[in-house]
Amino acid sequence: MKETIRLVTRSREVLVDITPQVRDVVSRSGVRNGLVNVYAQGATAAVMIQENWDDSVQSDVVDLLRKLIPNGVWRHDAQDGNGDSHLKAGLVGPSETIPLIDGQLGLSTWQNIFFCEFDGPRGDRRAVCTVLADSAG
Repeated sequence: MKETIRLVTRSREVLVDITPQVRDVVSRSGVRNGLVNVYAQGATAAVMIQENWDDSVQSDVVDLLRKLIPNGVWRHDAQDGNGDSHLKAGLVGPSETIPLIDGQLGLSTWQNIFFCEFDGPRGDRRAVCTVLADSAG
């Protein structure tokens, strides 16, 4: 099963918790055991699993990436001013795969799934969820 989560981002760089939407996709799939892959469509977006309890962790991720990959110093900036966004997305990566165990996401208590926006705000961002059933049952 494949389903696309659509979202709007409101900042240039932000982590958006999409765990509830992914849970809904998994629930609709009816798959009890298997995998769900969450893939960010777009060359300046990514997907990350990170702590969900304290929002400061998401802010720290954004701050770290800003320090490691500053804006305005890359050759690609001459095209459209978002060279850093491409590099951040490439470093974090476009997808995460989460095990499904008894119909539930196999995340720990403190983990959630985040869509990482590095070139917002955007009115139409997409994360593709692909649910695969374990062939053994």
